[in-house]
Amino acid sequence: MSPVAYAQAGQPGAGRSGAGQSGAGQSGARLDASLRQGQRVGLGAGEERNHLTVTVRNAGGGADGTFELYCGPEGGNHPDPQGACAAVERDTRWGTDVFAPAPEGGFCTMQYGGPATAHVTGTWDGRPVDARYDRRDGCQISRWDRLVPLLPAVGSGNRH
Repeated sequence: MSPVAYAQAGQPGAGRSGAGQSGAGQSGARLDASLRQGQRVGLGAGEERNHLTVTVRNAGGGADGTFELYCGPEGGNHPDPQGACAAVERDTRWGTDVFAPAPEGGFCTMQYGGPATAHVTGTWDGRPVDARYDRRDGCQISRWDRLVPLLPAVGSGNRH
């Protein structure tokens, strides 16, 4: 079983041999340790690298457009592929969705971060991505800013 498929299955110990055996047992144990530590697992032979399409609207300053991003290795026409991949990898953790929406019913500051919107689609760590972003309140601004420079820096005059 590939590391990505193993991680998606979410079944500790699945596909592992008993202790003291070589091969898959040791490999599975290393994978378990990596996942517990929140480390990103590398792709195996023949697996697709991470690919995201980022569409940004109303961000201003030349940041609008549709950008392709590939990670592992970095590439595409995104303005900062290395920084964008690092931003997503920084928040990639076992058991969480880096692209998850802000929790419903949360307490958010009532500030408006501007009309910028973004739509991120593709595949990250073997899982489909279809996430929308805006800056309508403090929770959404924070969610957006966490992914800069995947999404452009807006609002404070900073540009990445």
